[in-house]
Amino acid sequence: MEFQYFLPSEILKPYIKHYYIFESDSDIEFQDTVFPSGEMEMIFNLGDGIWESLIDEKFHKTPKIELWGQITKPLAIKSKGRHTMLGIRFYTHSAAYFFNDEVGIFNDQILDLEDVIGKPITTLHLQLLETPEIQKRIELIESFLIKKLIMNDNKSQKIQKVAHILSSLVQNPSGSDINTIAAKYGMTPRYLHKLVFQHTGLAPKSFNKIIRFQRSLKLIANNDSPLTSIAYDSGYFDQSHFIRDFKAFTGTTPTSYLENLSPINNLII
Repeated sequence: MEFQYFLPSEILKPYIKHYYIFESDSDIEFQDTVFPSGEMEMIFNLGDGIWESLIDEKFHKTPKIELWGQITKPLAIKSKGRHTMLGIRFYTHSAAYFFNDEVGIFNDQILDLEDVIGKPITTLHLQLLETPEIQKRIELIESFLIKKLIMNDNKSQKIQKVAHILSSLVQNPSGSDINTIAAKYGMTPRYLHKLVFQHTGLAPKSFNKIIRFQRSLKLIANNDSPLTSIAYDSGYFDQSHFIRDFKAFTGTTPTSYLENLSPINNLII
């Protein structure tokens, strides 16, 4: 199992967090759980393996070209076969540049990207299958994304405002004052909530909770500090608050998570 990251070109740096390649040459089946990250993804499946996700207590095969909406709760997945996956991870606000729909309608779903974008994405997928070199594959993807960016330039002003609002929220992960932030940007709290949800798929409060949770995952993975210290360093009021949110996003407690680190989430953190 191999995971590689690639940075975008200068023109796409404000929009793309990174590209990644996930490769597995083993036919071993495994199950895992994907946690909320606060970021949407496109994934091109370029291998022969099969992925399935749990929907209504039943596993369903995911499409060859996947759009991951905002995941707001733990999502069980299954894998079988040999994989080559090329992924695009957007920043929380920036996926909105590339879609005509409000991104909140994609929440907690893995959609067929052709149903969302149309035939051009299918053509891109075929080009990627015919192009073995990773750098050339990324160039094809970047050409496609830049065209979409130019087409949706009229969204720029609103999305940039959302980016600034999210930055203000991140500065105080323990619970920003929405009224103060709304006043700072000359809008009502209700409009701020609507604007953020339309362009990220997350309410401001949900965004803050996921940011705290992701910070705790990184701290758990990178040091041996007590859970109480990790809770406070992540912006939680107390350890019980931390455990409650952690369980909502993972389906398990921090202690159980440490004892059963999963392959996918351990790589993606």
